[in-house]
Amino acid sequence: MPPKNKRVKKDSAGSPSDPVKFQGQDFQKLCQDYINKQIKFIDETFPPEKRSIGTGLLSQSDMAKVVWKRPSELVEDPCLIVDGESRFDFAQGELGNCWFLAAVAAITFQKEIMDRVVPGDQSFGKDYAGMFRFRFWRSGKWVDVVIDDKLPTVDGKLIFLNCKTCNEFWPALLEKEYAKVCGSYKAMQGGYIFNALRDFTGGAYKTYFLSEAPSDLWELMDMAAQTKALMGCGTPQGETSANTVLPNGIVEGHAYAVTGVTKVKTQRKEVKLVRVFNPWGEGEWNGDWSDKSPLWGKVSEEDRKKWLEDKNDGEFWMSMKDFCRNYSELDICCVSSTFLSVPPPAPRSRRVQR
Repeated sequence: MPPKNKRVKKDSAGSPSDPVKFQGQDFQKLCQDYINKQIKFIDETFPPEKRSIGTGLLSQSDMAKVVWKRPSELVEDPCLIVDGESRFDFAQGELGNCWFLAAVAAITFQKEIMDRVVPGDQSFGKDYAGMFRFRFWRSGKWVDVVIDDKLPTVDGKLIFLNCKTCNEFWPALLEKEYAKVCGSYKAMQGGYIFNALRDFTGGAYKTYFLSEAPSDLWELMDMAAQTKALMGCGTPQGETSANTVLPNGIVEGHAYAVTGVTKVKTQRKEVKLVRVFNPWGEGEWNGDWSDKSPLWGKVSEEDRKKWLEDKNDGEFWMSMKDFCRNYSELDICCVSSTFLSVPPPAPRSRRVQR
């Protein structure tokens, strides 16, 4: 019981516990209404139609083949989440939104953030009404976004973000929710990692241009990892707008998540490493400290077992030196004020990442 003569302070509208209802849609009321009607929800504010995909994203022939299907029409036992959310759950589809997916990969490390963005009180089981909700930070407030679960497919397969576990649908539904907030799937074609990181956390971010990286940047990244800040990075754009894969395995004009930092000792020196994740779910750096690099043979067996995983899953290690050579910028997003006292880098134009 609260002390007498003292009011219990309630969270204001737009807080994590009391998010604003996006477009006035109340998830609980809508859900109960459709359960009572014994029909599945169709979202008239973001309908399963061409305009929700957007103009110019698909060819006319592909658009003509699009069929919007619920997960229950694609698999027998659809699940929102299978064995927790992981960066290895998904792979980028036909939408150029690697900046968004890199941010998704980053937040999978933070259960508190994931639980806020993907509320756990919903499933395809009890009280399923063909709708789901996710939460984002938009314009200074947390918003609760409702969608129906009809997803665009061609020949029975998801067009955009897909999950490696065929009956897991949180990645595809999260992408659809964000497309609704942006206005269409097309509106997600190209963007900046820091925008998605901010929308997932409500935190502050700082950008470091790696051609002018401060000498203590690895130490700042280590501090970021220890304080549960989120990190993403991007590569320079190539001569064309296409995501060209370089001989070293790095993709031009592409966004990645930074998923870890560590130090390892060889016989001669201590090496600062950065772990990076490609949201394609495959395709990796093949230089020094990559999965098959002979340099791993120079560290202790304990470090190899702890840090090295030889899998083509899109995640790899590289030295801090190679990281700064191959990537153009690093974004660090934190909820705390740990990095706010560090002077920001000089402003510079940025390229859209696809």
